[in-house]
Amino acid sequence: MLYRFLWFMILLTILSGCTEQPDGMLRMGLVSAPSNLDPRFATDAASLRINRLLYRQLVDFDESGKAVPSLARWQQINPTHYRFILGEEGRTFHHGKPLTAKDAKASYEFVLDSENGSPHRSALMLIERIEAVDEDRLDFFLNRPDPLFPAYLVIGILPAELIASGHPFSSEPLGSGPFRFKAWPEEGRLRLQRRRDDQVLEFIAVKEPTVRILKLLRGEVDLIQNDLPPELIGYLESQEGIAMQRRRGSNFSYLGFNLQDHATSLPEVRRAVAHAIDREAIIQHLMKGMARPANALFPPEHWAGASNLTAYEHDSAKAKALLAEAGFNKENPLRLVYKTYSDPFRVRLATVIQSQLAQAGIEVDLRSYDWGTFFGDIKEGNFQMYSLAW
Repeated sequence: MLYRFLWFMILLTILSGCTEQPDGMLRMGLVSAPSNLDPRFATDAASLRINRLLYRQLVDFDESGKAVPSLARWQQINPTHYRFILGEEGRTFHHGKPLTAKDAKASYEFVLDSENGSPHRSALMLIERIEAVDEDRLDFFLNRPDPLFPAYLVIGILPAELIASGHPFSSEPLGSGPFRFKAWPEEGRLRLQRRRDDQVLEFIAVKEPTVRILKLLRGEVDLIQNDLPPELIGYLESQEGIAMQRRRGSNFSYLGFNLQDHATSLPEVRRAVAHAIDREAIIQHLMKGMARPANALFPPEHWAGASNLTAYEHDSAKAKALLAEAGFNKENPLRLVYKTYSDPFRVRLATVIQSQLAQAGIEVDLRSYDWGTFFGDIKEGNFQMYSLAW
């Protein structure tokens, strides 16, 4: 079970206008390098974002999260039959050949073939068959109705003949997106070229946020995006030559509970934890105002956002009363093991939560681990309570 804790408010793009690179390239610092540039297999955030530059997809999303046409518009013929009609934009692959309905058919049939091991297959298994009517029209037949079906078609389209020949898209991507692959000279350094003006953009992996900021200030990179502690954002705002853009984000921080555990399986315990946490204090002092309380899976501006849900207000007295209902008191205190990732900011956040829960009489044993150990425990169910961001 998840307790939605905070929506991170800022999608941050920081630009440096101080230094012009002698080779004319624009450089962007990333927290991690993309691992797979084949959209049929990519799952990590860096790869998914880079692939949106390299490939075009049938469907995209608007600001409210609704599916909108990208390469194609669609018609619902009946509850289990959708027809997609390709438009004119994005119809030329980087090697000069046209993108047709056969390419889209081949891309999705590859994902649907269980022998290929695509991690995206499970989301598309409602597709019974695909037919290319002609070069511009593509029919999907489903084994059951699903009114959200068009929103599933977000995999980048690849050339059918290269799919058949086993082209290594993961390291030599080729799509019809606004950028083409130029070079991957070394691990953690990827170069793309913008098609409309041949501008080269280099993506450089720089894990530590402080190092990314120093590189930005020295002119070694021109852009960085997200993944910065709030105090470093405040520091950057005071620096000359830095331009900053912000917008509300859709990522959130949450608490997870093990419903197989005796204590955390009790609704009174989970509600007590929710009431014991002072989210406004965390937003003001730890997040520096760059977050907002989260009461649902989606933010309120999303089409499926549940803006009318009643929030868990900070109320230590109510938390203590709920614990008493569950049989916990001073003589028999609730003790929880709280696991978190060893990232310094995540540890600070967990420490604040530990302190707030203590004020409600909940004793917390806080344990931080390296990512592999921590996430392994979460996947195995080896926890009482943990926190993560999504």
